[in-house]
Amino acid sequence: MHHIKKLKKLPPNINKTETVKILRQVTRSASALGELKGSAKAIPGTAMLINLVVLQEAKDSSNVKTVFTTQKELFDILSINGGLSPQIQEIIDYRKAIFLGHKRLKQNRYISIKDIEDIQKIIVKNNKGIRNITPKTSDNSALLDLLSNMIEYSRIHKSELSPLINLAILHYQFESIHPFYEGNARTGRVLAVLYLMANNLLDIPILFLTSYINENIEGYHNLLDKVSKTDDWEDWILYVLKGIETVSIKTIEKINLIKNLLDETARVTQKKAPKIYRKELIELLFEHPYIKIDSVIDSLGVERKAASRYLTKLEKIGVLKSQKVGREKIYLNTKLLETLKVY
Repeated sequence: MHHIKKLKKLPPNINKTETVKILRQVTRSASALGELKGSAKAIPGTAMLINLVVLQEAKDSSNVKTVFTTQKELFDILSINGGLSPQIQEIIDYRKAIFLGHKRLKQNRYISIKDIEDIQKIIVKNNKGIRNITPKTSDNSALLDLLSNMIEYSRIHKSELSPLINLAILHYQFESIHPFYEGNARTGRVLAVLYLMANNLLDIPILFLTSYINENIEGYHNLLDKVSKTDDWEDWILYVLKGIETVSIKTIEKINLIKNLLDETARVTQKKAPKIYRKELIELLFEHPYIKIDSVIDSLGVERKAASRYLTKLEKIGVLKSQKVGREKIYLNTKLLETLKVY
């Protein structure tokens, strides 16, 4: 995917990107995405859902089969115990990159080349920046020209094309430009969710195509190559649109599981520990599936003694499970972690 000289600027030929098959799939994908956007509102506090989905995405985008291979690594991700493994650090950095993109988008309503560079820099932890394609010189003007064209297309393209079709086009273009020495795939997937948000198709970053791509990785690369070689866009766009539909449906299912578990946890606590029940406390257990006494103190504004009493009681009634890490005690929302299949 490095043949920059052959890569055409956007837009592509509309006759190749708006076929009957594509338009039919756009309807299904847009419907599923709209339902996902609505479902997200059922979860109180966006931070909770963003944290949970982004953690899952960070795991899917890393080379780790499961995020936590040991209890120690589960707590390491919170930077409690120090000595992070490179794989866990990769997950933390990817999570930071998503949050940076979300913040920049909220500030500016679009993503610039500098934002893309900053996102990639966090993901790969180096400052090499945009690669040079001219041997023995530091000339990366051709890449910058293509990136500028891509940004302009994403911002001001006023054709009748659905934003979902444009997302497929932009993702192809970014992966084909391959602007960085490393981290292009992960950066590209962050940009995809930011584009959905920029077009008001999502309010928060909760749809990522990584799990879908991982399950269909051969098709992903074959279809990218097919566009490059034959300028045949249909199968590639259908692949991305089907991914949006599939992942939207799966994410809706996960949101429903989380919501049901949240409601059930509230009911159990009200029944078995009415004296400590607080809506904010239950929501905190879902925003942070593993929690320390200090987090309860900071978030709820209570004294240490009260925070300790809350967590001890929640463990006693089976809502949490404690684990000693060094001198600290961590409380796990094990049912939520099992629901997310994070470890």
